[in-house]
Amino acid sequence: MKVTELTATSKNQSSANRALKRRLPGRLFNDKDSRFHASLDNLRLSCLPNAVIRVQEAADVGVVLQLATRYGIPVTSRGAGSSATGSAVPLKGGWALDLSGLNQVVIDPVARIATVGAGVVTADLQAQVEARGLFFPPDPSSKKYSTIGGNIACNAGGMRCVKYGVTRDYVLGLQGYLADGSPFQFGLPLKKYVSGLNLRDLLIGSEGTLGVITEANLKLISKPEKRWTGMFAFKSEAAALKTVVALFKDGVNPSILEFLDRQSVGCAEQYTGKPIFEGQARSAILLVELDGRPAEVREQRKKLLALMENRTAAHREARTETQAEKLWQVRRTCSQSMFSLADTKLNEDVVVPLEKQAELVRYTLALKKEIGLATPTFGHAGDGNLHVHIMYNRDSEADAERAKAGIHKLMQKVVELGGVITGEHGIGLAKSPFMSIQHSAAEIAAMRAVKKALDPLGILNPGKIFDAFEVWDHEPVDVRLPWDHR
Repeated sequence: MKVTELTATSKNQSSANRALKRRLPGRLFNDKDSRFHASLDNLRLSCLPNAVIRVQEAADVGVVLQLATRYGIPVTSRGAGSSATGSAVPLKGGWALDLSGLNQVVIDPVARIATVGAGVVTADLQAQVEARGLFFPPDPSSKKYSTIGGNIACNAGGMRCVKYGVTRDYVLGLQGYLADGSPFQFGLPLKKYVSGLNLRDLLIGSEGTLGVITEANLKLISKPEKRWTGMFAFKSEAAALKTVVALFKDGVNPSILEFLDRQSVGCAEQYTGKPIFEGQARSAILLVELDGRPAEVREQRKKLLALMENRTAAHREARTETQAEKLWQVRRTCSQSMFSLADTKLNEDVVVPLEKQAELVRYTLALKKEIGLATPTFGHAGDGNLHVHIMYNRDSEADAERAKAGIHKLMQKVVELGGVITGEHGIGLAKSPFMSIQHSAAEIAAMRAVKKALDPLGILNPGKIFDAFEVWDHEPVDVRLPWDHR
């Protein structure tokens, strides 16, 4: 079954724009700057919408979708546009629906529930929550810019997932609108809810293809009282990743457990001009954070250091918050420092079982030799979510072909190892060619049937997930985005 996707004709688009201006005056913008800003996300492929609609209240979304259904207008929802896979790119034109104005936050400290608008920036929510001694753990690297609606749309994760889980684990209820403009309320601000089918979880991770989320009820937990951070150097990637498995077998429960391969460390050291550990240049590294009550952290630290004693080449502990920040800066430097290898990177957020991480990294090193391109790898070793990069020069046709072949080989290997092609970035455009590697024809048909049932005209974020899109055939725009560090 193929979902019908509509590209608005100039006639009905003009009629729709006029109707929207009558119903929601002051919400539609079709100037050049507004359209360009809404045409791309972190994938940096630009498809111009006909107009941008900036909603001011949730009910505006219902009106927009009623008119979109009437006139057959594609609608692509967006917040900050920090998606790494093209999820927020208005591929079919139409309307780009900007939800960033829905930024209300209401915190119930007794029930420990936050009710937030889809446009709330993740870090802003965390700051408000933590000021009350509470905690919202999901922490994508884009948290200073990304919005809660976007986090829900791709089921965002981050470094703390190893202990606390992903966005899905904190969503109690969702409010918004279906494709025809009908309001929905899937779940409530309650911690127990089993009435009817679980459509709430169906929308989480659906990348705006099944409905438009305007508000969410989020579970909060107690803020950890104490944190401890340590960095450990290993002679090889295999030694580091085997230690990850040993830590969990020994009962260590880190809140963060990050891995950097030797390629990534080498880039960081070249970028900063100094070794991370004196005498241990280009070691593989594990960064570990423990949190909880002070006594719990002390006990966990003791157990961790005992296990590490005969496994590591060197280690360093943070005694202060300032020292901890210096250790984490090594991890943050890796991404930007990779551009010393080539001018373009493919960032694949794959996931494999913990016991298979060492095998996956061995494969990335073999792949490096096979395709002649660097494959620096780092990521969330505590939950098997590694970010494998392939670095190439875009102007080199030979490089681009080798990179493309390498990504397909990588995805095949990930699935072979019992893993998944994306852990937190979503499918969007960039991962769509690999859906048939991950899923059977029957599974994809079932997903399409759900899409057809909830969006029969195919107006919600059309062209994403199901239809293979070759990013190689499209030139990215040269643009500096708010989160760029280089």
